[in-house]
Amino acid sequence: MVRPIARPFAAIAAAIFATAAAADTVYTSQAHAFRVVTLTRGLEHPWGLAFLPDGRMLVTERPGRLRLVAPDGTLVPQAVEGLPPVAAYGQGGLLDVALHPKFSENGLVYLSYAAPGVGGISTEVARGRLTGRRLENVEVLFRQMPKSGGGRHFGSRLVFDRQGYLYVTLGDRGEMERAQRLDDLAGKIVRLHDDGRVPRDNPFVNRPGARPEIYSLGNRNVQGAALHPVTGMLWAHEHGPQGGDEVNIIRAGINYGWPVITYGVEYGIGTKIGEGTHKAGMAQPIHYWVPSIAPSGMAFYTGDKFPRWRGDLFVGALKDQMLVRLRLRGEQVIEEEHLLKGELGRIRDVRVGPDGHVYVLTDARDGIIARLEPAGR
Repeated sequence: MVRPIARPFAAIAAAIFATAAAADTVYTSQAHAFRVVTLTRGLEHPWGLAFLPDGRMLVTERPGRLRLVAPDGTLVPQAVEGLPPVAAYGQGGLLDVALHPKFSENGLVYLSYAAPGVGGISTEVARGRLTGRRLENVEVLFRQMPKSGGGRHFGSRLVFDRQGYLYVTLGDRGEMERAQRLDDLAGKIVRLHDDGRVPRDNPFVNRPGARPEIYSLGNRNVQGAALHPVTGMLWAHEHGPQGGDEVNIIRAGINYGWPVITYGVEYGIGTKIGEGTHKAGMAQPIHYWVPSIAPSGMAFYTGDKFPRWRGDLFVGALKDQMLVRLRLRGEQVIEEEHLLKGELGRIRDVRVGPDGHVYVLTDARDGIIARLEPAGR
């Protein structure tokens, strides 16, 4: 009778001790010393994070739950109700969360997620009004078409730009040739009005046979996107195959090359994919990783807690279990630093909070929200 009770008690005690120890550990980067504070535990494969105006956080869990977290990190036991049907299958499930730019006035929350339908599964986007612990008046704004089988490469990040347009990043669903087809939404980034309508100036609106939602093509599986704080341009990174993860600046109508050009190779056998690394009419990444780090989540640092990081780009890494800091000069990466390698696990998302701290989500069955805080230097 004692042993079944002692085991969870020991596990809880160990977790508390590990949290306290981590908070007392000072990590030194090239520009700042910092501590890592674990705010929240018990999240099941958290995927996306958004900060509410009152200091609470919304966090998605890939199995299909949207969670509320108090400003002090306390996880509200009851999940938010009223979500659309979510297909938690393979790499898919409930993915990103974003607030409408005028959330304080309209209360609208946007979700991307994998959903079933005729032909299989694909990424969809819905929005609803957050009222208490429920989403009301939920409507589906976008469906990646055609739907297909398989459990790979759903994307998906949601970003509003300064004009109020919504960008949705989409994966190629593991069928690479689809990324080059203009009649197919797989392997694309799309741009929409906040209600799902297609902007008249999207680059392929008037091209026969092309999907008007498309903003860029040739994207393999984009799981990180953010607006540059000065230029307002959309930056994104995407998973390569075996090597060839990329950082790109997303411009209207540009072809980013997958699978015609890539710095990666076929899994396992290492053979070449496509035609090489360059081709006329296809954009080069501003930065790439060989071997792959499996990037997920992206944020420009704009706060005041770490002044020497201001303007730097932070990227989470799943495979290499680290936080990557990229120092930029214009549209060039001039420095790369790896932080917290092997310390927290698979980092799924990175956000800069309204308090100026850096927040990360870890992709695990017992995932956490951790906060980077300055330790003085």
